[in-house]
Amino acid sequence: MNLASLKNCRILVVEDEYLLADELRTELELMEASVIGPVGRLSQAMTLLTQTPDIDAAVLDVNLRGEMVFPFAQSLRERDVPILFVTGYDVSVMPAPFQSTPRCEKPVGVRLIAEKLVEVIGAR
Repeated sequence: MNLASLKNCRILVVEDEYLLADELRTELELMEASVIGPVGRLSQAMTLLTQTPDIDAAVLDVNLRGEMVFPFAQSLRERDVPILFVTGYDVSVMPAPFQSTPRCEKPVGVRLIAEKLVEVIGAR
């Protein structure tokens, strides 16, 4: 799978770092993906989840202004939505059910995030 395979994919972006979220949105749109969000709060992410029936993958920051994203990630798992964590946290901090979930460590470039997304969607 190459980056062109993100074309027409619906990608949910939940990231509270404005610059990273905006760069990621721009990069994904250049690849012709449909970006849902980005949003920087857990409550906004939950609203998008209830309003969006089809999500192909999600990029999630682990800590959103002090709120951990894991309950939301579990909701995505229940809908069989592939997840990519983008975080500064070490894998040892991740709860056991999410330790094998693909992740990118901050600081990270948006190109690497896009490449990992292709892998996550392809492994589905």
